[in-house]
Amino acid sequence: MLELRAITAGYDRRAPVLRDVDLTVADGESVGLLGPSGCGKSTLARVAALLHRPDAGQVRLAGEPVTGFRHRAPRAQRTAVGVVFQQPRLSADPRLTLRDLIAEPLRATGRAAQVPERTADLARTVGLGDDLLTRRPHEVSDGQLQRACLARALVLRPRLLICDEMTAMLDASTTAALVGVVEAYRADSGAALLAVGHDRVLLERWCDRVTEFAASGTASETAVA
Repeated sequence: MLELRAITAGYDRRAPVLRDVDLTVADGESVGLLGPSGCGKSTLARVAALLHRPDAGQVRLAGEPVTGFRHRAPRAQRTAVGVVFQQPRLSADPRLTLRDLIAEPLRATGRAAQVPERTADLARTVGLGDDLLTRRPHEVSDGQLQRACLARALVLRPRLLICDEMTAMLDASTTAALVGVVEAYRADSGAALLAVGHDRVLLERWCDRVTEFAASGTASETAVA
């Protein structure tokens, strides 16, 4: 599903965060990215999500090379990837209700007719009641907002889901609930998962294998028993 080959990337060409990194995620596979803060794992996740163009290397989705990033990415590739970020308040438009936040990708891709059914279904799936769907981000907790962000990431039925420290700000019960939603979606759809984090125990329980990043921006892989 996802192939990253010889990726060098960062925010200053003179000092790349990642150097010559390879990563693959097969259809239906779950892969963890483990490492300390600042090691480059979130940068690699942004490359995989087509949100950051690497300085060198190749990205392929479903066997096809990626030639554009962000708004220049082909729609078929852009909509094949769903992303949940660590800090929901930085990734949610504060003007939108939770219902509109979930529906945002449907409207952006011309699928407004699907909004009532899909938003209602996904709200139930992630545990959001009707009373919460009319509220805006500042009127709900971090956990409730992250539930809406996960629903938004799933609304287009992506083939690859990227969770970039999705549970870092959540309590244990909300973490378990959202991981359960992701696993149920994967079991139903056959989607692949790239999970980024620094919690080794969670990633090793959640993923088929884990790639560990060093502070130098290089990576090594370990299998999960």
